[in-house]
Amino acid sequence: MELRITKTKTPKQLPDDSKLGFGELFTDHMFNMDFSPEKGWHSARIEPYAPIVMDPATMVLHYGQTIFEGLKAYRTSSGMIQLFRPDRNMARLNQSARLVCIPETDEAFLLDAVKKLIAVDKEWVPGAPETSLYIRPTVIATDPSLGVRPSHTYRLFVILSPVGAYYPEGFNPVKIWVTDEHVRTVVGGVGEAKTAANYAASLYGAEKAKKAGYTQVLWLDAIENRYVEEVGTMNIFFVIAGVLVTPHLGGSILPGITRDSVLTFAKDWNIPVEERPIPIEEVVAHHESGALQEIFGSGTAAVISPVSHLAWKDHMLAVGDGKVGPIAQRFYRELTDIQYGRAEDPFGWIVPVEKA
Repeated sequence: MELRITKTKTPKQLPDDSKLGFGELFTDHMFNMDFSPEKGWHSARIEPYAPIVMDPATMVLHYGQTIFEGLKAYRTSSGMIQLFRPDRNMARLNQSARLVCIPETDEAFLLDAVKKLIAVDKEWVPGAPETSLYIRPTVIATDPSLGVRPSHTYRLFVILSPVGAYYPEGFNPVKIWVTDEHVRTVVGGVGEAKTAANYAASLYGAEKAKKAGYTQVLWLDAIENRYVEEVGTMNIFFVIAGVLVTPHLGGSILPGITRDSVLTFAKDWNIPVEERPIPIEEVVAHHESGALQEIFGSGTAAVISPVSHLAWKDHMLAVGDGKVGPIAQRFYRELTDIQYGRAEDPFGWIVPVEKA
């Protein structure tokens, strides 16, 4: 498929890299591509960033048939711009597409289009420490119809946003609240897809957590309300007596790419790993016995986020004296060193965009 590029005639002013938040600023250009049953995916184009005009009956607005991904581009000290495991994001986008009846895309073509989009907006890739360019591929249903069915037409777009730390705390430990009143998803649903419904279902619990003074909410399973699943924006890990323990991928949590990277590192470092169901009562019991050494989350946005406190019912678990644990610190350092080109990539995860 041909990729048409039209550059803006009115570029925006570049932001101050040292003052970046998360997801509030957007670059000069975006990628768009459309789908119809007659043409398949077609009209691939990079063009100036602009609003998407929709009919009020557009199906995504009514039935939430949409998927998205999140990955980052990093600027190295030598000026290289590079991506971290983007092939996994393209594959996961198609996995999400299958679960919500959206046509799959050519993963190699989409990755190449993302690289070309970044190259067009390369001046937007920030260079300040621990900043990056966040990349958001999205697919939305575009039929104007109120019938409950999969759409026949779709728009795939990619937008870029220069970002700093996801959490205001940065790499400092965060406080997490465990909810046993609300659920996010169930096995057999769309919990393992990056689709809007999962995030809409998480907002009420997350807002309650924030009002109570916590950074995020930790979800339990929806059937028994006792097995740990994931944080609203991260997979979760526990270090218990030297063993790295994380919930297994049972169909209700997102198969995180950073999660997989952590597990790959752990096995390479000979850290014992367990992927299994984790009752919240077990976490409390290990805290009381002194076996619970660390808790941290993992995700593209935050990379590694240490947890200092975990609140569940009348239990307040203070972890590691409120400081970053050595294992979380090691994962964060190793991951970011590879992402920013400060260390060798032993697993072939880095994909260069171009020399800036």
